Amino acid sequence: MAEYDYDLLVIGAGPGGYVAAIRAAQLGLKTACAEGRETLGGTCLNVGCIPSKALLHGSEKFEEARNGTFDKYGIKTGAVELDLARMQGQKADSVKQLTGGIEFLFKKNKVTWLKGYATFEDPHTVTVAGEKVTARNVLIATGSSVTPLPGVSVDNDAGVIVDSTGALALDRVPEHLVVIGGGVIGLELGSVWRRLGAKVTVVEFLDQLLPGMDGDVRKEAAKIFKKQGMDIRLGTKVTAVSVNGGKATLTTEPAKGGEASTIEADCVLVAIGRRPNTEGLGLEKIGLEVNARGQIETDHDFATKVPGVWAVGDVIPGPMLAHKAEDEGIAVAENIAGLTGIVNHDVIPGVVYTMPEFAGVGLTEEAARERGEIKVGKFPMLANSRAKTNHEPDGFVKVISDAKTDRVLGVWCIASVAGTMIAQAAQAMEFGATSEDIAYTCHAHPTHSEALKEAAMAVTGKPIHI
Repeated sequence: MAEYDYDLLVIGAGPGGYVAAIRAAQLGLKTACAEGRETLGGTCLNVGCIPSKALLHGSEKFEEARNGTFDKYGIKTGAVELDLARMQGQKADSVKQLTGGIEFLFKKNKVTWLKGYATFEDPHTVTVAGEKVTARNVLIATGSSVTPLPGVSVDNDAGVIVDSTGALALDRVPEHLVVIGGGVIGLELGSVWRRLGAKVTVVEFLDQLLPGMDGDVRKEAAKIFKKQGMDIRLGTKVTAVSVNGGKATLTTEPAKGGEASTIEADCVLVAIGRRPNTEGLGLEKIGLEVNARGQIETDHDFATKVPGVWAVGDVIPGPMLAHKAEDEGIAVAENIAGLTGIVNHDVIPGVVYTMPEFAGVGLTEEAARERGEIKVGKFPMLANSRAKTNHEPDGFVKVISDAKTDRVLGVWCIASVAGTMIAQAAQAMEFGATSEDIAYTCHAHPTHSEALKEAAMAVTGKPIHI
């Protein structure tokens, strides 16, 4: 047998890569991970999931204090001021602790960190920082990056036209922020800066926000964000963006055609999606092509067509979500080690971490109806005792089940803690639960999760509190 430096070399230390490396090491494989960033964790921990949640949480606290929300509870405060530098500092501290935690886990599990970007020489050889490294197996887990908008140049340092990375690092609150794209990233970051004092306009090409989510959720999202003060412009496309004197001018027109108009802003966030990071890997040297979307195709074990080369996360088809990549990272490590690693891609929850949160798992009502006859139950958060007590009336829970078998096909919810609530739904679906199973499961009172129980009861027309 050929001798290699490592049993597994992982390219990329994001959620898919670092989890795969740790799991492989736990299973006894000699493992290395190549990462060119100065810190581990990939986009998620450095300039994505974690820093955005730090700013979301901080901005929620600021808005509560500034808008007199505390007064409802008999808490009186004085003048409220924003110390943006300090808020950004606590964000940076959270990132430092978590990325440092992964470095500790690498050392604990004896995973070698190869500092540099990797390029294939052949299926078992890569070059990292000028050094050739060999491995019996190579896993591509390079994640994704911001999709550019044609004709629009992002300059995060200037701070006028920025991407998500730049929007997380602004050193001042924009007077007027225009967000191009009404998806998860645009709405989350738009929410941060609106709460901190910016006027926010969201321009979305489609006729609804949050592509891919359930239709009822998408409709309700527009109502909620408008009520919060965002200017939502649906069915609108941006045709040009120019910058002059630190200000931006956007030219827009109806997506279906029509008269053009302009929007003035002092900051523009381009958030139209993400694309796989496959360029620069030398895939052509190993005969590995990408599909029309730039993704690497794999089988159900996450093996590519090239023996010994595997791929997970944002570089393969499926939702670009950190938790999806993590599960795939565990599965591929187990498959390489000779075990059976499986990911059920039909049960991958998605969450928008605004206030309230939007979450879903499984099929939308629209997709479920295309497959056959269904039953749907809904329950409003306004009728949930905990949400009502907490002054959190917005949202609902929706359960979709098969009309014949009652098996749950999808769950969608809008609530202050929807991201936490959706875990129960995902676990129930993983076990093949029926709506009756959820309805007859005892839920603690008073909790937001009781709304899921009531929505499940509503599938057969018997909710208690409406």
